[in-house]
Amino acid sequence: MRVLLLGTGLQGRGALYDLAVSPAVTEVIAADRDIAALDAYVRSRGFGAKVRCRPLDAAQRGALDALLADGADAVIDLLPVAFMGAVAAAAVRHGAHVVNTMYVSPEVRALADEARSRGVAILPEFGMDPGIDLVLLGEAVRGFDEVTDVLSYGAGIPEPAAADNPLKYKVSWTFEGVLRAYHRGARVVRDGVAIDVGPDQQFLPEHVHVVEIEDVGRLEAYPNGDALRFLEPLGLDTSRLRNAGRFTLRYPGHCDFWRTIAVLHLLDDAPVTVDGVAVDRKRFLAAALEPQLRYAEGERDLAILKLDVAGTRGGRRQRVVYDLVDRRDLATGLTAMSRLVGFTASIGAQMLGSGAIPRRGLLSPVVDVPWAPFERELASRGIRVVRRESEL
Repeated sequence: MRVLLLGTGLQGRGALYDLAVSPAVTEVIAADRDIAALDAYVRSRGFGAKVRCRPLDAAQRGALDALLADGADAVIDLLPVAFMGAVAAAAVRHGAHVVNTMYVSPEVRALADEARSRGVAILPEFGMDPGIDLVLLGEAVRGFDEVTDVLSYGAGIPEPAAADNPLKYKVSWTFEGVLRAYHRGARVVRDGVAIDVGPDQQFLPEHVHVVEIEDVGRLEAYPNGDALRFLEPLGLDTSRLRNAGRFTLRYPGHCDFWRTIAVLHLLDDAPVTVDGVAVDRKRFLAAALEPQLRYAEGERDLAILKLDVAGTRGGRRQRVVYDLVDRRDLATGLTAMSRLVGFTASIGAQMLGSGAIPRRGLLSPVVDVPWAPFERELASRGIRVVRRESEL
């Protein structure tokens, strides 16, 4: 199997490592704007001739088609979100499956029929969160006759010993992307009532609750995106839900700080003019803060997923909880976030290539990725999900 990997930054290195060591992959073409850093990483890992490095300016006309002209079975897109539609369109034109880790865009949705007619698959939202959590969601919900509660949690945070700055947070993802998520808004169900949470309201106390994570402790959970969008494909009657939501986890105090930042309009989308120059507020914050929020060589991050589903099965009230906690691998240097995002994208490409994911067209991890083979692939990489079931 021949895979084209676009973007080898924080998460791309996880995908590159996984592809390079996989016996199912015969060749990897890795492309990035920073070709010097990519070359140095490939040499340091000793990947050999299996990995070929190519420079890429994705904004340059024809650059994506030139990379795809040599042929690829699958494309893994880990470029900035602005290129998502162009990458998917180029992959479909050249008859290659495409996997990305971002929420599906209207441009990608518009390619569904063409992809299906060409016999290729577009698998978006296939990283950690969204990604692993969505496959788990489908598996959990299908096990119930009726579902009343669906609470999903995700986090990328420092392990407690590395949470040593005032924010108790360090960057394992593009920080500008994190700030966009801090001002995205959400939709949740609380006590049977659907609630729209505005972009400036995510960190308000009434929308924040506390969750206990084993071996980590108490974390704050704030709403993250539209929970109902991912439940509707499963045929749930969302009007009968008691509680539902997608939440991000942070150390205590984080929400209070970012509520202040949001109230001061520092996360607004509109630029602010300084000395006649339009300044993007989130880009400024990311550039100013990120250098102080980097992991040191020996520090580890935590990637956390938790899914809590309740309902009825066989006339009995039951609850199923899935937990995943992964840590940075100091031997490879790969962060937990890189493992859960990059490894997952690599697994998706390989499952498409092998036929383990058979459907073509625009796919959803919620309904189109089978849990059992996916779980085996995760476990083979040391990523283990713990399932607990109880009566209510």
